[in-house]
Amino acid sequence: MSAGKKILIIDDETDLCLLLKDYFTRREYNVFLSHTLEEGKQILIAEQPDVLFLDNNLPDGIGWTNAPLIAVNHPTTYIVLVSAFHPEVPQMPENTRYKVLEKPISISDLDKQLALFA
Repeated sequence: MSAGKKILIIDDETDLCLLLKDYFTRREYNVFLSHTLEEGKQILIAEQPDVLFLDNNLPDGIGWTNAPLIAVNHPTTYIVLVSAFHPEVPQMPENTRYKVLEKPISISDLDKQLALFA
């Protein structure tokens, strides 16, 4: 059961965020959205989500370069690195739970991710 679990989506693609929010809300996750890196970091600290979907190219920075520090500061958060441009995956700390998910994202991709962190 996913009731009470939190997901934070940091992505500047509004339509994608709304689709993901609808998908996860129907599965009883609490979903938080941010379209900028700085706002997303604030939500990350305030809400301590179970799962973070982190886009790479954001209006105020490169999301993936923040992933290692996020992993250190939030070791229980499962991190899903999202991008359409196949950037180099950052060196993640040992024992970090993370996955790379390429855009476009399909429902089967999301279902597979749910199985990993449900």
